[in-house]
Amino acid sequence: MRNFRDFAPDERRNYITLSTGAYYPDILEDACRLYWPVLETFSGMLRRSESSAALFMNIAQAPNPWMRIQLSRVFRKYVSPETPVEMLKKKTQAEKICREFGDGFRPIHIVQERFDSRPLPDEALCAVLWEYKDRGKKGYDLTDKFFDMIQGKFPDMHIWGPRGAGTDIQATQIWNDYPNNSRPLDFVISSKDKKAIYAVGLARYDGDRGGAQEDDRTGGYKNCSDEILDYVHSHGLKTKVIFLNDGPGLLLGSMWEDYSRIEERYPNEVKVLTLRMIDERLTRTWLKGED
Repeated sequence: MRNFRDFAPDERRNYITLSTGAYYPDILEDACRLYWPVLETFSGMLRRSESSAALFMNIAQAPNPWMRIQLSRVFRKYVSPETPVEMLKKKTQAEKICREFGDGFRPIHIVQERFDSRPLPDEALCAVLWEYKDRGKKGYDLTDKFFDMIQGKFPDMHIWGPRGAGTDIQATQIWNDYPNNSRPLDFVISSKDKKAIYAVGLARYDGDRGGAQEDDRTGGYKNCSDEILDYVHSHGLKTKVIFLNDGPGLLLGSMWEDYSRIEERYPNEVKVLTLRMIDERLTRTWLKGED
């Protein structure tokens, strides 16, 4: 059976599954329809706020979570590009953001001037917000297809975990004494009764990666496999680790080489797969530790 490294550079593109996307400018009509209420709400809050900090505090009080997140994204574009996106999403972080980043907020009168200089709805901003809409969807599609393939290929096994934007499985949910309380997993392959855990793993769609992103991903995978297999070995288990990755990002930079090294660190215990490799490289005997 071929290892991940054994796929020659000139054939690797044949093992990548591409996810389709929407065309520009076709998306503009739908984008403007979806985000016009967001821009109108932002406009109303902007006119009622005496300062940029007050504007953000008003946004933080928006009762609808989806609307609050979109308003925060508009705020970041107009008022505070340096504020971390993840902080903007957390309602409880509002005062801390104003305290730590408030000095860099653009003055409210300039924000008002810039906002008024754009049409409503602003097609450019709606297009930017649209890019956030399906962020993560390709990864969800990848997991969904993987679940279907595993269930079809191994009907006597069970695969479980979030197919979409659900909560990750924590390793402590399958092993009560697992030492890390925050080790998320995207899927678990087990016996039907879930008593025998054959494999656990992560699934990611790499649309376009490079530089530090490569290092973060592969470094995280290395730590994950080290930690899980250390527990598996110390408890005499046969559980394997699968990293399901797909997308054109695999062909960029050193990604293929880095993933090959991760697989080679634990021969026969770690596999890096794309969807198109499953039939060739993922076997019942490997999953059950019978090789």
